Amino acid sequence: MTDDVLFLTGDQVSRLLGLDAAIASQRAAFAALGADAADLPGKIMHPSRFDDSVVFAYVSRLSADTGAVAKIGSVNPGNAASGLPTVHAVITVLDPVTGRLAAVMDGTAITTLRTAAASAVAIDALSTPGSADLALLGSGTQALAHARAVARVRELKSVRLWSPTERNRARAAQALTTELGLAVEAVGTAEEAVTGASLVAACTLSTTPVVQGEWLAPGCTVVSVGSFEPGRREVDDDVLLRAASVVVDDPATAAEHAGPVVHALREGALAPEDLVGLGAVVTGQSFPRSGPGDIVYYNSVGLGIQDAAAAWAVVEAARKEARP
Repeated sequence: MTDDVLFLTGDQVSRLLGLDAAIASQRAAFAALGADAADLPGKIMHPSRFDDSVVFAYVSRLSADTGAVAKIGSVNPGNAASGLPTVHAVITVLDPVTGRLAAVMDGTAITTLRTAAASAVAIDALSTPGSADLALLGSGTQALAHARAVARVRELKSVRLWSPTERNRARAAQALTTELGLAVEAVGTAEEAVTGASLVAACTLSTTPVVQGEWLAPGCTVVSVGSFEPGRREVDDDVLLRAASVVVDDPATAAEHAGPVVHALREGALAPEDLVGLGAVVTGQSFPRSGPGDIVYYNSVGLGIQDAAAAWAVVEAARKEARP
């Protein structure tokens, strides 16, 4: 290692990568993906034999001007009970010309920011312009990040929040009320949160559906980020059946990893060609919504290209800050 390697903590990452910059990085990531202009090898998701954790590893490269980025980490669902993020990771960034180590940074902050930012990109691309009522399922780190990110692309008028533990949802609603300057209501059931909402963001690690298709209002856009492996299904079959389009971060990756998509493909309710990549939407190759009454479903399992785009945005911000 050399003295010019950047070592960045989670606090530094969060300071260098604000929400607007994070959203811009994710637009760039999906634009590159849609243009088939990025390196995106398959990712590793390995459930542990010892507990309910999942180890993951991603490698990707956004462009010729930015070097390879690798992330390794772990999903530990039990952390939620202790108020800790369920995802912890570390990211390494390599120089695009020499391949030498350029940066090592906290991957937890990157993952939180880029996941929520990508959902904001999806909502901006998929939802109707007047969508302003958000149902938020979950009360942890990712749920709060989603509320903040969605508020950057839509002028929210209401937020209803549900999670299984009353204390947690009340605390999260209070925190978001202060941050967003909007009365965030903690509700007693997922159905109460979802009914009538134009936007639904599911940010749980549930293995059984917390969103039912029969609850969805016409024109609703549903985003799910917790169904990142085949055994996790935040939404039921009816959500996919009612959806005019099923949009995913990457069709090939989703077909392997996204629980609701894997199930629908296996049951014959969906065919691989039915899956629409968000990159195709961002680049104007696909138009998933034919009218304001369409329901659209977006499932994200997370891609290495998202980490690459966000990590390089952090590196560039850090280098700019260091210049005299």
